[in-house]
Amino acid sequence: MVVKKTIKKRALGRGLDALLADKPTLEVLNQSIKILISKIKPNRYQPRTHFDEKELLSLTESIRKEGVLMPVLLRVQGDGYELIAGERRWRASQAAGLLDIPAVVREVDDLQALELAIIENEQRDDLTAVESARAYKRLIDEFSFTQQQVAESIGVSRVQVSNLIRLLQLPMSIQEMIEQRLLTMGNARPLVGLDVSKAEALARKCVAEQWSSRQMEKEAKRVLHDHTSRVSETVIDADVAALQDELMRTLGLPVTLNCKKNGSGELRISYSRAQELDGVLRRLRAPL
Repeated sequence: MVVKKTIKKRALGRGLDALLADKPTLEVLNQSIKILISKIKPNRYQPRTHFDEKELLSLTESIRKEGVLMPVLLRVQGDGYELIAGERRWRASQAAGLLDIPAVVREVDDLQALELAIIENEQRDDLTAVESARAYKRLIDEFSFTQQQVAESIGVSRVQVSNLIRLLQLPMSIQEMIEQRLLTMGNARPLVGLDVSKAEALARKCVAEQWSSRQMEKEAKRVLHDHTSRVSETVIDADVAALQDELMRTLGLPVTLNCKKNGSGELRISYSRAQELDGVLRRLRAPL
């Protein structure tokens, strides 16, 4: 079962809405110019890491017959251009043997480049839950967004942003299963916080037996209950749990807070990329 993300329509301004549409308006066509494909580089902020080969082949054949109907969106980058939106069309045009492609060139800063890349893909339901989560996390780490600001920027709810980012706490093996669309967000979300080996075992069983999200939630609760019963003496104090949750929301990263009875303890912050560590350091170094 595939659950589509709900993306609210939002006004991007400066005619950018029209450039992310499925069909070109007369205004977009009038603004477009031919750009050599060899002068174009992919978007460094592209959140999409997987491109379906069958879809690309189909688009390549369509472009061979009818050409590129919707111009791509570019910005100037050095002596060439960087893609903002339309990477599938650019890839398929190369495969079709085209030398140039219709494009609209706009002044777009790095933040807009990331926002537009996310919005374009999510409007077409192209991103997996993990790809969306990493893109949202990038807005937080590199542009100091809060989760609420991410939600407003992309046009989704803050709860959805929070739930997606939590998926990044899962082991890479499970994140890869989500990227391969073997697991949905609903399947994977109950696994957050479980022991790695148990989470991986449940994920494999979910795929093999095609569990629903509800079945996964039931199984994850059972595993968590069994584990809690065996180690009940290590249950986290309510105040500590609240502080740990606050730190996780503030940093957007997995946080473990171990407090001992003598007042000492340990604060552990987990990160998977250097950019995430940079984000934590910026917050620590920021003036009070």
